[in-house]
Amino acid sequence: MNDYPEITTKELSELLTEPTIHIIDVREADAYNGWKLNNEQRGGHIKGAKSLPLKWTSYIDWIEIVRSKSILPENRVVVYGNNRKDSLQVAKLLNKAGYGKTSIYHHFKDEWCNDESLPMEFLPRYDRLVPASWVKNIVDGKRPPELEGRDIVIVHAHYRNRHAYLSGHIPGAIDMDTLALESPETWNRRSPEELKRALEQHGITADTTVILYGKFMWPDNRDEFPGSAAGHLGAIRNNAIMLYAGVKDVRVMNGGFQSWKDAGYDISTDDVPKVPVKEFGATIPAMPEIFVDTPQAKEMIEATDADIISVRSWEEYIGNVSGYNYIEKKGRIPGSVFGNCGSDAYHMENYRNLDHTIREAREVMDIWNEGGITPDKHLAFYCGTGWRGSEAFYNAWLMGWPNVSVYDGGWFEWSNDPNNHFETGIPN
Repeated sequence: MNDYPEITTKELSELLTEPTIHIIDVREADAYNGWKLNNEQRGGHIKGAKSLPLKWTSYIDWIEIVRSKSILPENRVVVYGNNRKDSLQVAKLLNKAGYGKTSIYHHFKDEWCNDESLPMEFLPRYDRLVPASWVKNIVDGKRPPELEGRDIVIVHAHYRNRHAYLSGHIPGAIDMDTLALESPETWNRRSPEELKRALEQHGITADTTVILYGKFMWPDNRDEFPGSAAGHLGAIRNNAIMLYAGVKDVRVMNGGFQSWKDAGYDISTDDVPKVPVKEFGATIPAMPEIFVDTPQAKEMIEATDADIISVRSWEEYIGNVSGYNYIEKKGRIPGSVFGNCGSDAYHMENYRNLDHTIREAREVMDIWNEGGITPDKHLAFYCGTGWRGSEAFYNAWLMGWPNVSVYDGGWFEWSNDPNNHFETGIPN
């Protein structure tokens, strides 16, 4: 018997503007973002809803996730999902945790999605952040309607760590070391000539659909190469460089290899050979605006319509640590805005969910709003060497922010020039 009150479409539509009402979407994060995974008429979520996938209820600290979204026991909560069973399961858990004002909405697909007058939201570039199920269709030889390119290359990205690939990867995926696209001398993107050669060697043209992902393997700053365990962060770095180069259809698998593993799909240990192509097919860079270098970063610092954003931990930002075992100087670029990524150089906790899927856009924007980071400016995200900056850039790019870049040189390049000033301590 259902002990939870059901709410109608009309009632829910009238409650949307109530500040004490929290609507919870328990479907997959990808469906929340905009993917029509259950044959919905419209993709996305009810306006103002918060993402709390059923999958997360298996985490021991699930209720802490609920509270982190400012959903409190005294609030009225409305739960909806793909079916009654999923909604009821979450409602029961909320009730057990003290959320006594919980209702269930059962008509999202058959009523809300079908009524154009009812407001929905979606991630503007959701189709560039793909679910594991979409990739599985391609592996199985199917061609989903969202697929653009004729040729498809699935890329398992890593840094100096082919073991991450050989120990288990998506069937048919090739591996790509991030060093193919960025230089270990500067950690900046490689030259156009080098990028052209590397992409061709990996079988990638400007018209290839590239699906990128990596494997999270618990990075440890005490290791010689901590980034070798932060494969999915490296994949998102490769995404930025491929966009810059001119690959027209680059996708990132949301959550990386963890999402594939969580779905229970087959895992391969084959060393899939790369099939080179003769010609990339476009002049590199096709999208030079993706990156800014130090001279332009200095201009942006002085400009009123631009900001450079430090996507680093607070300890790095105030100069207590450099963040890297190969960067000596500690501090920040004067005038940079704190972007609050997470705990260290190889983690992005504040931009990701516990399953490594990208955090819902509203929550990332809340972080940025605290620092005055707004879409009306030209924003260049930076970190130490470009990885975290690329992921923050990717968040903003997926949101459709119009003028976003990566400051490629970052703290590594800035701090290596004795003529560049830097700051430490808590800014005034």
